[in-house]
Amino acid sequence: MPEVWIADDDEAIRFVLSEALRETGASVRMFADAESLLDELKRTQPAVIVSDVRMPGASGLALLERLREIDNRVPVIVMSAFTDVASTAAAYRNGAFDYLPKPFDLDQAVSAVERALGETQTVTAPAPASSGGETELIGHAPAMREVFRHIGRVAASDLNVLITGPTGTGKELVARALHRHSARAAHAFVALNTAAIPTELLESELFGHEAGAFTGAHKRNIGRFEQAQGGTLFLDEIGDMPLLLQTRLLRVLAENEFYRVGGRELIRADVRIVAATHQDLDAKVASGEFRADLLHRLDVMRLTLPPLVERAQDIPLLATYFIERAARDMRLEPKRLTPSALQALSQMAWPGNVRQLENLCRRLAVMTPGREIRAQDLPAGESSATVKAQTGWRDELLRTARARLARGERGIYDVLRAEFDTTLIDAALVENAGRRARAAQQLGLGRNTLTRKVGASRQRRNKKI
Repeated sequence: MPEVWIADDDEAIRFVLSEALRETGASVRMFADAESLLDELKRTQPAVIVSDVRMPGASGLALLERLREIDNRVPVIVMSAFTDVASTAAAYRNGAFDYLPKPFDLDQAVSAVERALGETQTVTAPAPASSGGETELIGHAPAMREVFRHIGRVAASDLNVLITGPTGTGKELVARALHRHSARAAHAFVALNTAAIPTELLESELFGHEAGAFTGAHKRNIGRFEQAQGGTLFLDEIGDMPLLLQTRLLRVLAENEFYRVGGRELIRADVRIVAATHQDLDAKVASGEFRADLLHRLDVMRLTLPPLVERAQDIPLLATYFIERAARDMRLEPKRLTPSALQALSQMAWPGNVRQLENLCRRLAVMTPGREIRAQDLPAGESSATVKAQTGWRDELLRTARARLARGERGIYDVLRAEFDTTLIDAALVENAGRRARAAQQLGLGRNTLTRKVGASRQRRNKKI
């Protein structure tokens, strides 16, 4: 019978997790701190360890480091209520098998342990530590926790990454985080917005040119690929790259070597590519605007960033951070967002996502009189977006109800209520990657209630078919 050890200073978490694991047939031992677990490890060894990050005494990350010295074959699953890019990446660098943000779904935790039981953990050498600086990504919403988790997994590898998501969601910040927490962190991070460079100059920007290669080329130019040697090249708005340049880029990615424009010296390319786009590249492939083989080279790993409205609980945290940073950057008197202002910001539509929020906060830091920013200090245009976001779905419901009543339909209440249930449940399941326990928690339903409603929804759909 496999033995699983749980280290957490929270007795309730130890109990709930141990009961769930015992139901699967596992034998469980519990520890209130890392020191007692390490002491027991001198005498015997478990199949899997599940450890909290923050505990009295040695932390979960310190436990990982000690375990690597003692026996690096034991898979360790790390749990934390304080999920961020740095701690997630540090856990994976130090050999964590998986990283579970608290509060976690019990099914998800049990599944992680079962995967760990079926595999032998191989611990790789840690990457160079972060160079420090300001936090590059902020957020506690479930959608952002998943992004941090994926960054932690992907950063230590050398695979090409494609970052997708709406404009203004922070794709370059993710690219910088991937570089900062990778083995290439000691080398350059070079960014190029392919949509901002004229087509006739883009090839030279990427690969450089020799003197005399074309009119105006008076001296040799080192391109972005050479500047990024040993490091990371971030190609933003890759969907706007011309087809001719896509062909040249594909050849470089396939052969890891290139010539400068007008040059004869073959240059080796030791570069990790991180590309980003707000466009649907699959649709562009279908329309012949983007090469399928280039997409396959770039899309080895994909990270998708959520729009701000899907992580609205992060808005107060982000807004406070942006207001404080604006005061520091521009040497202004510090200002405080009142609860009413934070609530108003949280209810806005934000079509420009995090970038729009940051720009608004900088304006507020400069233009708002006094030391407090209130809801009435927000620009009128932003406030109207709030009203539209709040009332739009109600207006649509009102129009639908009036149209059905005018047609003399019966049973309208039951029909619309069922459609309302189905829409909410579908959205929650998509947001939580199909995990019913977490979806039920967000909706405020019991898991059995959610399961029953899902079954009823399927029956209604089958009848329509």
